[in-house]
Amino acid sequence: MQIVPFLSLACPLDGTPLQRSAGAWRCPSGHSFDIAREGHTHLLPVQNKRSRDPGDSKEMVAARRRFLNAGCYQPIAAAVARTVLQHLPAGATAACLDAGCGEGYYLRQLAGAAASAGEGTLALLGLDISKWAVLSAAKQFRQAGWVVGSNANLPVPPATLDCVLCMFGFPVHAEFARVLKPGGLLLQVDAGSDHLRELREIIYPTLKPERPAVDGPPPAGFERLPCEILRFPLHLGDQGQIADLLAMTPHLHRATAAGRARAAALSALEVTVEVRLASFVRKAVC
Repeated sequence: MQIVPFLSLACPLDGTPLQRSAGAWRCPSGHSFDIAREGHTHLLPVQNKRSRDPGDSKEMVAARRRFLNAGCYQPIAAAVARTVLQHLPAGATAACLDAGCGEGYYLRQLAGAAASAGEGTLALLGLDISKWAVLSAAKQFRQAGWVVGSNANLPVPPATLDCVLCMFGFPVHAEFARVLKPGGLLLQVDAGSDHLRELREIIYPTLKPERPAVDGPPPAGFERLPCEILRFPLHLGDQGQIADLLAMTPHLHRATAAGRARAAALSALEVTVEVRLASFVRKAVC
């Protein structure tokens, strides 16, 4: 498949289509959004920010880039790519959004798998609320579109996407339903009950009892597909990898100083990776 950037963007202020002109995206109302040198665009209005610098910090993004580029979560990326490509019709022209793309690892892996998957075109868009994440993504992979934005107000016209990924993120199902075409795929990947259990046992005094995973009703506008559980062991061979894993998760800020010190004293660690891939199909609009 040919990999191209997704260019059907919408103004985050009034929802009208954006047109690329010189070094900016502009809407019919006159709103203008500059395109950075690296190729990405800020489509997160100041009034929609909850802090001055929302999302992952520059340090968290760097840790995630090192950890993921080392291939530690490659089995997750492979499962995601397989699920997406199986859903897309052969030879199709399709569009996929990674909503909460981080530094772009999973979209890059999807592009790599799609490039050898036969004929067709796949337009890719990565969105994250962290400017540092989007900057890192844009620097690493120019074949996708990259925007700073919010899942609560996706800068995408209605019914223009064939797939939405939400990787360990914050799903906004009403927005996902709005931007997906009827029959489009929503793939959510979340941590399972045993995910990184060995690390959590080190940094926390006790672990909260896990609630059994129970599938409730699907989000409004969606039908549920079978769920996949992916589980595999992961060897972290040095303190740097352990530190990067901790830094890229919410556990860094939830752990006590003593817990972080215990993690910092480790020279190697065997951890369990367990994730849940939940797939949903956008219902036909009545």
